[in-house]
This record gives sequence, C-alpha cells and structure tokens, in this order.
Amino acid sequence: MASARKQAAQRQQLAQVAARLMAEQGIRDFRVAKHKAAHQMGIDVRQSILPKNSEIEAALAEHQRLFSAEEQPAELADMRRAALSAMRVLADFKPRLVGDVLSGLANVYSDIQLHVFAEQSESFDLFLEARGIPFDIVERRYRFSEGHRFYPAFRFVAGEHRFEATLFSATEIREAPRSLVDGSPMERANAARVARLVDEAEVEGKLARL
Repeated sequence: MASARKQAAQRQQLAQVAARLMAEQGIRDFRVAKHKAAHQMGIDVRQSILPKNSEIEAALAEHQRLFSAEEQPAELADMRRAALSAMRVLADFKPRLVGDVLSGLANVYSDIQLHVFAEQSESFDLFLEARGIPFDIVERRYRFSEGHRFYPAFRFVAGEHRFEATLFSATEIREAPRSLVDGSPMERANAARVARLVDEAEVEGKLARL
C-alpha cells in the first residue's frame, strides 16, 4: 500500500514538474515535458508510471492560476483578439481556432493554432503570397480513429503573434483529429465562437475594474 501511495505521489509530482517546464520553457510536447521532468527528478522512465497528458494539463492550469494569475488572462485575451482578426482575413478557408489559445492555457510562448480548409492545397500558399506574408511550412502528424495522417502547417508572424495554420482538405472540416490530451475529437472553434470568448473577456475585465 505504501508503495502504491509513493507511486501516486511521484506521478503527481512528475505532472507538476512537467507542467512547470511547459509554462516556463514553452515546451508544447507532453512527451518531451514528461521526460525532462523525469530527468530532473532522477526517475527512470522505463521503470515508472508516467502521468497522463490530461494530468499534466490540469497541473498546468493550476500552475498558471498560482503563478500567472495577473498577466496570463491579459495575454490570452490579446491572443484571442489576434486569432479573431486572422480568422476574419482567412474567412475563405473556414478557419477554426484550436489548441492552447482556445482551451485557455496559452502563454507568451504559445503559437496561435488554426485549422484551415481548402479544395486545392496550393490556394492557401497563393493567398499568403498574394498578401506578402512570409511563411515556413512544416509537417504535422494528427491521429484519427483509423490511424495517423500528415498535413502541411504554415508558420507565419502577424503583428506580435506567431501563427501556425494546418491545412486540411475541405471535407475534413467535419472530422476533427484526436486530441493529444484525452484522445477525444479535438475541439475546434469558428470565428463566431471566438468573438464570444473575446466579448466575455472584455466584460469580465470591466467588472474586475469596478
């Protein structure tokens, strides 16, 4: 029993250290954060039960509540406003906000992550080029119920924010990839929903200043 309690405590501490690394170093890969946390704690990952991604996400939310309660909400609101502006520009590609900016866990290290959709993949390249927006393309792997698929992701800067827009086919707007946190379909938000989040944050900010 004592051993089980020790393992549970170690797992919780690993989740907390991994969350701190993600918050302070901008690590976005759960696996990398787990292994770095285990290394710091002197734990052999081959002989230990590592925390679930959902446990690390919960620990990250708690870390931000304790240590970033003043600046993080303002940073998040600013990133959501930037996301909404970009989504309006990219309206022809039916953009959806995903990731930490949508979940509320974003900080200064976070990219604004979008999913965009097009009948012809080259149309998105041409759109960015026509507007003089420099971009890099990287490959991203997403998990679906039947396995993994690979997609081009366009990385660019707009204003003070970094964006990553992953390009899907037009029909894939109806099928979200699996979340790395809990394996359920990834949450996606359209521009109308992001606008509501922005408005709600502004109302909360005004109330807080009363």
